[in-house]
Formats: sequence, structure tokens, C-alpha cells
Amino acid sequence: MSSLSRELVFLILQFLDEEKFKETVHKLEKESGFFFNMRYFEDAVGNGEWDEVEKYLSGFTKVDDNRYSMKIFFEIRKQKYLEALDKRDHAKAVEILAKDLKVFSTFNEDLFKEITMLLTLQNFRENEQLSKYGDTKSARSIMLIELKKLIEANPLFRDKLQFPSLKNSRLRTLINQSLNWQHQLCKNPKPNPDIKTLFLDHTCGQTNGARAPSPVPTNHLMGPMHKVGGFPPMGGPPLYQHAPAPMPNSLAGWMANPSSMPHQTLSMGPMGLTPPNNAAVSMLKRPRTPPTNNPALDYQTADSEHVLKRSRPSGIPEEANNLPVNIMPSNIYPGQSRAHSMYSADDLPKTVVANLNLGSAVKSMDFHPSQLTLLLVGTNIGEFFLWDLSSGERITSKKFQVWELGACTMILQASLANEYTASVNRVLWSPDGRLFGVAYSKHIVQLYAYFGDGDLRNHLEIDAHIGSVNDLAFSHPKQQLSVITCGEDKIIKVWDAATGAKQYTFEGHEAPVYSVCPHHKEHIQFIFSTDVDGKIKAWLYDNMGSRVDYDAPGHSCTTMAYSSDGTRLFSCGTSKDGESYIVEWNESEGAVRRTYIGLGKRSVGVVQFDTAKNRILAAGDEFNIKFWDMDHVNILSIIDADGGLPASPCIRFNREGTLLAVSTSDNGTKILANAEGMRQVRSIENRAGAASKAPMVGTYGASGSAAGTSVGADRSSSLGPVITLNGESRNLPDAKCRISDELVKPKSWKLTEINEQSQLRSLRLPDSLLSVRIIRLIYTNSGGAILALAYNAVHKLWKWQRNERNTTGKATSAVPPQLWQPSSGILMTNDISETNLEEAVPCFALSKNDSYVMSASGGKISLFNMMTFKTMTTFMPPPPAATVLAFHPQDNNIIAIGMEDSSIQIYNVRVDEVKTKLKGHQKRVTGLAFSNALEVLVSSGADAQLCVWSVDGWEKKASKYLQIPSGRSSNPLAQTRIQFHQDQTHVLVVHETQIAVYEASKLECIKQWFSRDSGLSITDATYSCDGQTIYTSFDDGSVSIFTAVGLKLRCRISPTAYMPTTR
Repeated sequence: MSSLSRELVFLILQFLDEEKFKETVHKLEKESGFFFNMRYFEDAVGNGEWDEVEKYLSGFTKVDDNRYSMKIFFEIRKQKYLEALDKRDHAKAVEILAKDLKVFSTFNEDLFKEITMLLTLQNFRENEQLSKYGDTKSARSIMLIELKKLIEANPLFRDKLQFPSLKNSRLRTLINQSLNWQHQLCKNPKPNPDIKTLFLDHTCGQTNGARAPSPVPTNHLMGPMHKVGGFPPMGGPPLYQHAPAPMPNSLAGWMANPSSMPHQTLSMGPMGLTPPNNAAVSMLKRPRTPPTNNPALDYQTADSEHVLKRSRPSGIPEEANNLPVNIMPSNIYPGQSRAHSMYSADDLPKTVVANLNLGSAVKSMDFHPSQLTLLLVGTNIGEFFLWDLSSGERITSKKFQVWELGACTMILQASLANEYTASVNRVLWSPDGRLFGVAYSKHIVQLYAYFGDGDLRNHLEIDAHIGSVNDLAFSHPKQQLSVITCGEDKIIKVWDAATGAKQYTFEGHEAPVYSVCPHHKEHIQFIFSTDVDGKIKAWLYDNMGSRVDYDAPGHSCTTMAYSSDGTRLFSCGTSKDGESYIVEWNESEGAVRRTYIGLGKRSVGVVQFDTAKNRILAAGDEFNIKFWDMDHVNILSIIDADGGLPASPCIRFNREGTLLAVSTSDNGTKILANAEGMRQVRSIENRAGAASKAPMVGTYGASGSAAGTSVGADRSSSLGPVITLNGESRNLPDAKCRISDELVKPKSWKLTEINEQSQLRSLRLPDSLLSVRIIRLIYTNSGGAILALAYNAVHKLWKWQRNERNTTGKATSAVPPQLWQPSSGILMTNDISETNLEEAVPCFALSKNDSYVMSASGGKISLFNMMTFKTMTTFMPPPPAATVLAFHPQDNNIIAIGMEDSSIQIYNVRVDEVKTKLKGHQKRVTGLAFSNALEVLVSSGADAQLCVWSVDGWEKKASKYLQIPSGRSSNPLAQTRIQFHQDQTHVLVVHETQIAVYEASKLECIKQWFSRDSGLSITDATYSCDGQTIYTSFDDGSVSIFTAVGLKLRCRISPTAYMPTTR
């Protein structure tokens, strides 16, 4: 259906709703599948209209479409079953079990048996997992919260939960405009035409008179329609009126629902007997959807977008990739509370493990969000430092310098002419750790892009405020990264972190703004701000003024911060009289909930504080560090960090609360650690990020490495590619491969050699199936499983279970996974009829949500359901055979297929049709990778050629051949493989002679690495999941680890370290 036809459906939906054709509205919603009416769905669930609930859902999804859909239907049918048991209607319960729940036994037979056993109990609450089940109403309400989360995360509901912004009676307006136009064309227009039908074009009868005037918006020729049966004419508040939702004066109306994390993500639990997770009981006491001006409305206006759209963190997939693969029941009712005991002072970071000498007074510090030992420090002379605490080395430092003085305001230029110095007021990492910002005491905010291993590049310079920039913060108001600044000019501004474009300006403070604290609750994004006179305001991203106006305790100059999980709000500040306050706020009432005791009455400067582990508050006061348990007002512990602290030291925890950085009076910083923090500081392995999943190199043959040489010429920092968050890249001039040191001298690193099994932890995957050589290997996008394709065309899937030894359920070498098969016992097996397996080029690709795998082993292409292993379809019998496959990132029905005959076919699975054929390679295609940010497809072939194709139109944008080292001849059948970096602008190219990094849009080589040993070939390479390193395998079985930016060899793993010794 065309876009205009789709819009017409929305116009009809609006018209039907305005005319009170309610049943027809919901039938059209279901049959068109364009708009999922969450309000209608909520009412049906709340009323227990289960048949209507499933019938309505069927217009948008089916049980076996994906994991989200399966969980949605399971929760509904489970609730229906439990209600029948609760009513002692065993006949009905048996019917539901047999007709509705039986389908889930295919995926989890044990769970189905346990559900069946509930029939034998006098009261199903005797089952431990259901002991907390309340009455029907509350159970439905709890389930509804979970269903809404699942629906919002389900990719099949993407763009179907928001009704477009329409003016009232839009369809009627269009008809009136058409009639006006028809009347204007009448040869003899009448002054007051009588419109009697819409079935024919309007014409006026022959009459003498002047030509009708040009139509105006108020000239409505079509009047309102009166329904038979006494429905009133259309009037009153319009259904889709374009006005902002009402906003109460207190915080309660727009921050009532605490989110589970600072940037909310969905963690979909497994199917089980337990009720869905209820994050807060208070949610049951509020309306199920945000209020609007008209409580009878079913659809929301575009101004409610901030309420309806769920924001996601940068770099995280919409399918919420932390899904567990198993469908086992949970052991504990998620909603039950646990006793909250006093936090132990022994777990606080108290031990001094490092002293950093900076040479100037510390003003601000921040730890990297994932590399827990990476510390950023800014000082009072405008200098900032980046330290790696695990090695105790300073990675880099930079002094205050304006990048483009000519682009700055005349006020700033004049100020710098008098005194070219500035203090750092704030340093802060972005949530994903790819950027950090530096706010200076003179007008300027600078953003730097950090690529790891000392590679630091200028990203943006913003002349943000007149005078001092007092604070900065990062947020995602429109699902894109923004930076928020505030300053001496009493203004708060929001900027696009990719382009530097100003997005919002907030004015209303009567004194310089001291700090900003962005956050979100549910779907509502907002910003707290404080000024030096102790005023607290809150702002929505709508340029409509502050929504909250409170006084900080003691009218103190205050900073605000949320607990790590985003559920509790704290502030700490110091009044002009030197009295300091640290408090917890009751957001619903805009009042102080708890005031902590122990801060000094005559503090010097503004006391700084921080939070950790959702349990700890810490503040630097009276030459000490003071700690509180968040649930107790009395001080938990006071330490002096072996002395040498200033009166009000600057402090900062790392993300896990294991390290604490504290400024000292001798222009330095002390690092304090608890037991876990000491292990982190002493472990060099943590520098790549403890949160990364285990690296894995695909087995395209044996692997091995030798010392290599990096190819490239030094260049000035002005030529370096600056990566932006919206996928754009500042392109480099066309030249041979080269790399920039960006004026930053990387720290030295000794090459690590791993030769013994005791030096690493490896895991052999258990395999009860026929032992056959593995040809292809890949992690699932969720990170909880490995999918392999064997030589005999059979797929194998290993899944890690969530348990006490592996609480995340992610891939790890510490716990072996299970070789998983559905209860049916079927295998995912490719078509190999009339196929010579020795000549075949096996290939496969996973859909973004891990629901489907597309695969070929020289024969037809097969599409498998990953939950059932069933073959959904087969297509494209050879010749030519498929040699590489890739799903379109935005539509799983569109597939790019690289062929043996050197062509690339863009195929639509749904209509079974090749949409277009791309020709540009001379030999078989061996690599395909989409960039959603650049909207391109990059391909590689056995001809050692790279091509870039525009997704919009599929025309070729660029092509380039790899530079083969002199003296090396390339195998004519050598595969060239490609993989995009997380930034979606740089692509890793893997060839038997080299690995290289290219800027994708222009195919400019940024860096290459060649092996010095001509007899050693590269078999594969892949980025680590944090994008910091590249793991490369060689045909002698060894693996080498390179930095992602400079392709510097950091570690070499001998095959003897992970391969079992053969006897």
C-alpha cells in the first residue's frame, strides 16, 4: 500500500472516531494493521475480554512471529487459565490448557507440565511461584504493565503505537477544499451552492452572475454529518487537537513512574508461572496511559510523543538485545520485596591504591562508563588529563586552546585577547563512552571523540554561553545524543552532539545556572537545573518554560543526581552562609523526603557529592570523605584517605562503586578502592572493558599470527576523520592509507605473549551431534548464544542459561553453554541436493532480533525460525549459488545476496521477488555489510574489490581495489570479508594478506596491517563488541589482538594456549 493510501486510512480512522463508529474504528485498526490502539487494548485486558484481546492482536502479530509476540500471547493465556482456576472452573481451565497453552509445550515441555499440575492443587497459590498472586483486578493490572513493555519493544509494532498529528476533522477539511476548488472552476458559479452529493463532481447550473471568489479556509461547503439515532453534530474538543498535554504544577503529573534505569531498556524475562515484573506497586494506582485534555480519547496527538515513545540508549538495538533464549520459569516472584539491610562500611572504597600528580587543582573528574579504570580529570588552569589506572599511566593531556578562534563571538575573542586562560568547570563522558565534553570558564564547550588506546580527536567546539559554562550533561531527548549546557548568562541550552546545532534554549533563572541534571521517567524526558541562589527548576523539551520552581534547602548552591538505577533523586549543596545540605527528594510532592546528618556548618566552597550502587552517598567535606547509606540519615563512615585532602574535595565514583577518585590539596588525585576495585586496578585485562562479551574469531580454517608491520604515514590532526553520532563522517582527502596520531602520543605498551593454557580461560563447546568441521560461526545479537554452520549443512546452536554461576545469561568462558534443540528434535539443515560440498561457499546471516537465520551451503537459500528450527521457506536454487547473505537493518524481509557469478541480488522474501541486481564485482561476492547510519551497502569480492551502494536507489557510489603488498600474490579464490565498526562509518576489511580499516562512504583507507611472514595467511578477523580491539586469526592457529584505531599489535595467543594437546 502506498504512503498516501496509508495516510488515507488514518484520515478515515479519525473520521470514524469523530462520528462515534467505535467498533468500526477498531476493526479498521486491526484489518489495516497501521495503528495499535493501546487504550482500547488496555480496556479489553482490564475487562478480561480475552477473545477480543487476541482477535485484536492478530491484526498485528501471531504467536510464532518472534519472542516478544510469543511472550505476549503466553502471558494473556496464562492469565486466562489462572482466572479459570481461581473460579474453580476446572472444565474451562482444561479447555484453555488444551486449546491455548498447548502450543507453548513445543518450546518448553517442562513448563507446560508444571502449568498442568496446577489442576491438581486446591488453590494454585500453593505453588511457590504463584504465592504472591493477588486478586483478578490487580493481576490483570500487573500483567498489563508487562504487556505494554513487550508491545513497545516488539519490532512488529514499530511505528504503530503513535497516531499521526492531525488537525480536527482533517478528512472533512480536504473534502471542503476539493469542493471549493470544483466550485471555483464552475462556468456559472452560484453564490451559495447547494452540495447534495459527493459521488459526482460539483457543478453549478447555468445562471447569470459573477465568478465565485477564490476559496478561503472558512468557506466550508460540506456541513457536519448528523447520525441517525440522535448522535450530536461534531463539536467540542477535537479528537486530535494539536495542543500540549496538561502539565500539573507539581512533579507528580510528569514524573510519577520511576524507570528502572537511567536510560530505560527492556529486559524481557522468560516465560514462566510467575506474574510479570511489577517495578513499582504505585503504577497500579495510576491511569494506564498518560492523561490528555479529553479523557475519552483513544488516540494521542503528536504533542504526546514524549509520553508514547520509548527512548533507547545509543548503540543499543530496538529489539532490546538482552533477551534470554530459554523459556524456563523464574524462581522468585519478581515483584516481591527484599529486606534492605544496612550497607556494610567494609565494602566502601577506602584503601588508597594510587596517587596521580596533576600539577594544578582538580575541578572535575569522571570515570569512563564501561572501562572502569579510565579516569578523566579537569583542572583550574584549563588542562585535562586521561589516566589509565590499571597501568598507572597518563594516556594523554591537553591544555586549553580554542580550535577556531575566528568562529567565536567577538565577546570571547576580546576576553581571550586580554587573558588566554580558562578553568575547566566540568568534564563528563557520554553514556556510551565514545565522546567526552569539557566545559570551560570562558564561553566554550569542547567535545572530543575517544577511540581507545590514546586516540583522541577533536569533535565539536561550541561557543555556548556568555561568560562561564558551569556544567554540561548528555541526554537523548529525541533518541539522538544531545549535550546540555548551562552558564553564567542564566541560560540552559541543548545542542545536537553530532552537529553542534542548537536544539533548545531555556530561560527563566534569575541567577547564573550552576548545574543541570537530565533524566527521564517512562517516556517523559526532562531536565532539572539549579542556580547559585538556590532555585530548582524543571524543563521539558518543548521551549514552553519551566514546569517546576522550588527552593533548595537553605537556598543553597546545589547539584542534583539520581541513584544508578534512576529511581531516587538526591541533591547536595552549600548556602552562602557555608551551611551544607544533602537530601533525598520526594519527586511526587516536590518535597524533601530525607535530610542526611553530618555535613559541616561552615563548609568552604560548595560541597560535592556522588552516588554509587543504588545504596551509597558520598560527599567531600571538612577535609574528609563522608559516606551514608541511602536509607539511613546518620553517617555510615568517615575517612581522611591518609590525609592531604582540601576542605571540600572533589570526588567521583566509577560506575560500579569499586573505585573513588578524590582530589588532594597538593594538586593531585588519590584513587581509593575496595577489594574488587583493587583487583580492577591491578588487572591489565580490564582496560578493554569488563562488560565486553568474550571475543570469538570465526573458524574459516586454522588460525595464527606473526609480528606484522603497520602501513601508513603520519599526518596532521586536521586531516583526521571525526566520527559523528548520526553516522556522518568528515571525509579525508583522497590518498593512500594513512593514520593520524592526532597530536596525542599513545602510551607505550609491551606486547603480551600468551603461550600457556594457564594464561587464559578457554572453553570447548559441548557437542552431542555428529562431529563435523565447523565452517561458519557467529554470536547471536543478544550475546547469549553461538550459532554455527557445519560442513554437512547442519546448524548448531549453543545457549548460555541464566543461573547462579552466570547471572546475565550472556556468553562466557566461565560456564559451558548447552547445545540447544527444540523438543521436536529437528535440525536446521540447508539444501545440499546436487551440491558439491568441497566447492560450496557456506554462508548465513541472523536477523536483528535473532528470530530468523538465513543460510545456504551451495544449494537453495533457506530461511529458518530460530525458536522452532522449522524451515520457513527456500528460494533461489543455483546456479548461481549464494556466497554471502545480509539482512537489511530496517526490514527483515529485504535481503542482500552475494552470488557466485559476482552479482548482488536485492531480494524481497515476502513477495518472493528480486527487486534489483547489482553488478560491479569481477569475481564471486564474499562480503556484505549494511550501514544504517550512512544508508549504504558495502560489498567485497574475491577480486579484492570493495564497492559502496546507496540503499536509496542502489546505485554504486564508490569502488576501490585493495592494495596487495609487493611480493605477495593473492589467491584468486581468497575471500575478502567486511564488518562495520559500532560507529557505522568505518569498516574492517579482512583479506588473507592484510586487515585494514576504511572510511566507508568514500572507501578511503585509514590504516592497514600486513604480515611480515609471506607464508602466513589471515583467515578471519572481527571487532570486539566494544569496538576497541580487533581479534585476528591466522592459518597456523594463532590469534593476534590489535587496537581498533591504530591497528597496533597488543597481544598474540599461541594455539598451544587454547588447543588441547593431541596424544
